[in-house]
Order: sequence, then C-alpha cells, then structure tokens
Amino acid sequence: MKRTLPIVLIFFMVVASQATAQSLRVGYVDMKRVLDNAPQVIAGREQLDLEFRPRNEAIEFQERQAKTMEDRLQIGDIAEDARVRLERDLRETRRTVNRQKEDLRDELSFRRTEEVQKLEGEINQAVQEIARNNGYDLILSSPVIYADPSLDITDQILQQLNIEYDADLRDRSLR
Repeated sequence: MKRTLPIVLIFFMVVASQATAQSLRVGYVDMKRVLDNAPQVIAGREQLDLEFRPRNEAIEFQERQAKTMEDRLQIGDIAEDARVRLERDLRETRRTVNRQKEDLRDELSFRRTEEVQKLEGEINQAVQEIARNNGYDLILSSPVIYADPSLDITDQILQQLNIEYDADLRDRSLR
C-alpha cells in the first residue's frame, strides 16, 4: 500500500500538468439573441409580413364587420326575422374569422420555422468561421444552464452575419 501511493500521486500530477498545459478555449452563443437580431432573420420576418399582410387585413375587415353586426344587435331596433338572420350571419362570420385566424397562425408558424431552418446553415457557418479565426476549441449554444459572460461570442456572430448579409445585398444589386 505504501509503495503504490507514491505511484498514484505521480500519475495524478502528470495527468494534472497535461490538462493544464492544454487549455481548452470555449465560447458560447445565445441563439435566441442571434435569431432575434440577425439581419437575415429580420429580413425574413419582413418578407413574411408582406406575404401574409393581405390575409391578415382581410381577417381584420371581417372582424370589423362582425363588430358592426354585434353593435346593430345591441341597438335592438330591427324586426325579429332580421334579428335572427343577423345573429346567424354573426355566428357564421365569427366561425369563419376564427378558422381563418387559426389557418393563418399555423401557416405563419410553419413558414417561420422554414425560414429559420434555411438560415441555420448560414448561422452555423458564421459560428465555425469565428471559432476557427479566434482559436476556439468548443462553441456551445443556448440553452445552457450557465455560461460566464466572458465566454459569450454572440456579438461576434451577429457582426459576422451582418457582414455576410451586406455582401449578399451587394451581390444581388450587381446582378
């Protein structure tokens, strides 16, 4: 036992010195911040807004129509048969609006996911480029339980994505 203790201690000292000699450079990327602030994502959001705006405006128009019907019913100055027809039309309009809202919400959610997936490769490429250029051995992305703020390279990633976005805009304008 006394003989193995010095060997074990020497072994641990050698392993500890090797671990210290090879320091691991780690970075952290807050993906939520990247997906909220990357110019590619913002441009995609604006494009989706333009694409879905006419449908949203049509739904808002139908909601205003329903409100007008509701107000008319509240006044109560119409004949019984007209009131029954108006109540039926109001129920149908509300059902239609709710169905259209749900369809729009589902399609918009699907398209947002689709846009983010398209940008995933570009974001990953920016992260890899920053990692290689700055000597990082490991890059973690959110969610993580804890990351020291000094490890956060999100701003560098956003800068790189801005550079790439500006280059893409220049390339498109030259075509």
